[in-house]
Amino acid sequence: MGLLDGKTALITGAARGIGKAIALKFASEGANIAFTDLVIDEKGKETENEIIAKGVKAKGYASNAANFEETAKIVAEVAKDFGSIDILVNNAGITKDGLMMRMSEQQWDAVIAVNLKSAFNFIHACTPIMLRQKRGSIINMASVVGVHGNAGQSNYAASKAGLIALAKSIAQEIGSRGIRANAIAPGFIETAMTAALPDDIRKDWIQKIPLRRGGTVDDIANVATFLASDLSSYVSGQVIQVDGGMNM
Repeated sequence: MGLLDGKTALITGAARGIGKAIALKFASEGANIAFTDLVIDEKGKETENEIIAKGVKAKGYASNAANFEETAKIVAEVAKDFGSIDILVNNAGITKDGLMMRMSEQQWDAVIAVNLKSAFNFIHACTPIMLRQKRGSIINMASVVGVHGNAGQSNYAASKAGLIALAKSIAQEIGSRGIRANAIAPGFIETAMTAALPDDIRKDWIQKIPLRRGGTVDDIANVATFLASDLSSYVSGQVIQVDGGMNM
């Protein structure tokens, strides 16, 4: 018996990276997986096949998560294909870093649209389904910079802080209907992007982490599984920092 047997999870931006790790972990616990990405290319099809290999149903959907009307259509399609949406993971995200004085309006708007408005779009479309079911778990993928800020990432930090506040607000609005909402705030996670950083920056960063290592995508997926499952049935409106103790 898996922790998520019989449940359907909808995960945005999950063709690769953290989203893919969450999808695979959920599938290993018995969840059927619907996932989105801007395009479902060869990598997306590989992800779909890897999930199916876990013995569950899976389908990837091409979706511009920042588009309100398109999101409503995708969610309706997922509900028709899978019969329910029990878990929503708002993972879609981008970065367009720069100091505030040099940041363009386009850099600001793009990050807010993809990182924050997309979560509004999917929550808005999924909550009627969850309300009818009288159950659901919403997980927003935030960041430690959304808690503590970060120079050169004001747009990204603002979007991630917004995801935290959004989860807390939704938890208050519809908790009485059996729906929980939480946020995960990853710290320094070992990905292709962080692997490309210069060695001196990586070493300096890791020295600031009490556990003396970067996190893995599986570290994030494990916490997401806890929040998606009934193990966290009395946990709502929380932000869990998965950062090795970097920001206590």
